[in-house]
Amino acid sequence: MSSLLSLLGDYTFQTVALGSALLGIISGVLGSFAVLKKQSLLGDGVSHAALPGVVMAFLLTASKNTEVLLMGALLTGLAATFIISRIVKHSRIRFDSALALVMSVFFGIGLVLLTYSQKVPNANQAGLKRFIYGQASTMLERDVTLMAVCGIVIVIVVFLFWKELKLFSFDSEFAETIGFGTGKINLLLSFLIVLAIIIGLQTVGVVLMSAMLIAPAVAARQWSNRLWLMVVLAAVFGALSGVIGTLISSAVAGVPTGPVIVVCVTAITVISLLFAPNRGIIHRVYLHRKARAMRKSQKGVNA
Repeated sequence: MSSLLSLLGDYTFQTVALGSALLGIISGVLGSFAVLKKQSLLGDGVSHAALPGVVMAFLLTASKNTEVLLMGALLTGLAATFIISRIVKHSRIRFDSALALVMSVFFGIGLVLLTYSQKVPNANQAGLKRFIYGQASTMLERDVTLMAVCGIVIVIVVFLFWKELKLFSFDSEFAETIGFGTGKINLLLSFLIVLAIIIGLQTVGVVLMSAMLIAPAVAARQWSNRLWLMVVLAAVFGALSGVIGTLISSAVAGVPTGPVIVVCVTAITVISLLFAPNRGIIHRVYLHRKARAMRKSQKGVNA
């Protein structure tokens, strides 16, 4: 118990746990709209497309500043999102195919640039590889502050455009007929998702960020049919997995924080898929067997 209390009182643990919880909240809120809009794979594409931006920002500026590297990731992430939307709009290629194409090309370019950057002095000290798999343990107070500011902005924007986002997520065609600018709302939602992915790269990396964006929303969807409750639950699940994952990785030596966080949120998703009322697999099996037993009993009475 004393070791647990000392761990909870550790400044580094508090910093990483707070940053991971903030990432979970942001991912849960925006992931809910991505899941409802059936754009879950967008997070995977954008996160992989961010890698060349990180490396190019370092090569062009020779700066190891996290804000500079993330700005490069943001630019390439937005570029990838724009290219995907243009391909879908002006060709017969479907969204998933366009996303896979753009993701592969951008990630390949990122790996080539990353290999080239190793020849540059101080490249190893820049910590570029941490953006691939994440390295939450290196999170500083300024990183948490950046995440908090971005998180507050994202939550405020979602609150201000709640009605538009809700209508766009459930029935974009009806929204278009009554005069809502669905193109602008889609652009806004895509930008927010890209921003959320970029600020989470340092924690879980480009490989696992898509799981962090989608898993809390999928888990929350099993427990409620109301959008506001789904968003709240997704934020809670994301924050909870961030804190628990940080606690486990801090208590067990040599265990990386990012992957543990993803494992925790995946566990919450599996539990939700199995045991959630109405939508849970076990609950559905129970109702099915109960209905079958009632039918058999009615047949026996009628006989």
